[in-house]
Amino acid sequence: MDQGRLFDGERPEGANPAQPLPPRIGAKRMRHAVRNQVEFQPCSLDELLPDEHEARIVWAYVCGLDLSGLHQRIQAVEDGPGQAPAEPRILMALWLYATLRGVGSARELNQLCQQHVVYRWICGGVSMNYHTLSDFRTQHVELLDRLLTQGVAGLMHEGLVEMERVAQDGMRVRASAGAASFRRRETLEKCLAEAKEQVWRLRAELQSDPAAANQRQKAARQRAARERLERVQKALQHLPELEARRKPKEREKTRVSTTDAEATVMKMGDGGYRPAYNVQLATDTATQIITGVDVVTTGGDQGQLAPMVEQHAERYQQTPEAILVDGGFVKKEAIEQVSPPEGGTLVYAPVMESKDPQRDRHTPCDDDGPAVAEWRRRMGTPEAKEIYKERAATAECVNAIARNRNLQQFRVRGRPKVRAIVLWYVLVHNLMRAVELRAELAKGDK
Repeated sequence: MDQGRLFDGERPEGANPAQPLPPRIGAKRMRHAVRNQVEFQPCSLDELLPDEHEARIVWAYVCGLDLSGLHQRIQAVEDGPGQAPAEPRILMALWLYATLRGVGSARELNQLCQQHVVYRWICGGVSMNYHTLSDFRTQHVELLDRLLTQGVAGLMHEGLVEMERVAQDGMRVRASAGAASFRRRETLEKCLAEAKEQVWRLRAELQSDPAAANQRQKAARQRAARERLERVQKALQHLPELEARRKPKEREKTRVSTTDAEATVMKMGDGGYRPAYNVQLATDTATQIITGVDVVTTGGDQGQLAPMVEQHAERYQQTPEAILVDGGFVKKEAIEQVSPPEGGTLVYAPVMESKDPQRDRHTPCDDDGPAVAEWRRRMGTPEAKEIYKERAATAECVNAIARNRNLQQFRVRGRPKVRAIVLWYVLVHNLMRAVELRAELAKGDK
């Protein structure tokens, strides 16, 4: 090594810069991963989460909610027996953040609470199990529905939502039932008899030998048989409702699922037919805040316009000035019901082409009522056509956001539980939109 150079391979003074350096000889020196070294990191969970993290937004929102109704159900008291349950705010925040991140499984969420720093921060050292998480997600439909109403009403009080125009659209979401689970009445009655016999046989077997080593297995089989019996009974109870929707000659062909009796075979977006639920969402066009929600078991949207307007009247004691829907919602009776003079909401929906090619579809018919006639004339104006463009930009966007958050298929069965899942998506959507609206308002005030 030359005395004038500090390191091997350094270019000597006066050397030609274009001349390449000679290759270095020896073992290559790199930084390797060392995973078995014990490290001590003196920090709290709170220090691991950035101040602007979305989990902090969710927690701040939950801390502002009135959850006294959930607290009253807790039986554990100071100096009393029983294990202390998790604070309801933790469970609420966990499911809101999990919904925001597209996590829809209680088992997956339970694993995240043990492994992921964000979920561990929300838990704050409180242990979880998937049974508690699963039950909490679907048990409080009334609370979730009330939080939707209170949230939108609060935004209206702040002046962020005026509910001048809302856009309604239906979104078909796959149910937790297979196509092979659908049975006709004759087969359902046969399944019911078999299920009753199985329940009776297993109960007698368990009672005859209660001290058997496999008692737990027998109890599990009995529980499974009892649940199967309940599902078949529910299917038979739901069958008359489905039969009433069909023509008399076709009622014998009516089938219902023994897995989820309320699921209905619907035509999906890809053209296929699968068991699904029709999720109805109403969204404020100016802010994309969801103001109304419903879950129906009919594949079509016809007949869902008037109930949504009535829902707004019940929630907020006022109806939107206008509602934007596609052609699947159009029904003369509904337009007459919600429009002036009977109602207070103008309907913006496309008018079907007339069978007579010589007739203008925007010209009122002889049998049209005053509201329908006005709707036809209104939809022929340039102003109405411009307003109607807001429907796709609002309803379709909200549906796409829900899909991106993994609202692709329900993992629960029955309309009440399905409605609970939808309300979780609605609440987290409105929460994040409210944050954006307040940020835009604060930026405009500067």
